[in-house]
Amino acid sequence: MELKTLIDILIVDDRPENLLVLEGLLEGLECNIVKATTGNEALSLMFEYDFALVLMDVQMPDMDGFETAELMRGSAKTRHIPIIFVTAIIKEQRCIFKGYEVGAVDYLFKPIEPVILRSKVKVFVDLYNQKTMLQRQAALLESKIEELMELKELNGELENLSTHDGLTGIPNRRS
Repeated sequence: MELKTLIDILIVDDRPENLLVLEGLLEGLECNIVKATTGNEALSLMFEYDFALVLMDVQMPDMDGFETAELMRGSAKTRHIPIIFVTAIIKEQRCIFKGYEVGAVDYLFKPIEPVILRSKVKVFVDLYNQKTMLQRQAALLESKIEELMELKELNGELENLSTHDGLTGIPNRRS
């Protein structure tokens, strides 16, 4: 039986109390919650973990969520990690559009509705699990194809041995 590993989710917010609230709301989803308080810290964690999802505040000092998302999209390793912006800024369309332009897949507005948060996170956890399963199946299929090609080559050699004289290389009666 295969051991189930926890899926990593990154929460980025400059306020520790917001991190605690989000972590509490996600409790029980069988995932490993990793927290960062700055965009730079979040980016450095990207190279240590394989995140299924990033929940990120938009307004942060030094590097805001939009800048962090843009930098994530610039790296091959982090380009496809889904980002949900969790923000208290008013629902101005220009801010929302900017978020989608830099790679957000969704927005959650504070105060957060726990049912909506858990539902959205669960969707991305399920997608991540499916992607992982597909990658495993693809690797297994690739190894089976390699094995088949080796067997085909060996069968060709056996056929040649059975139809040719081993000493002279001349075709024998079986050929």
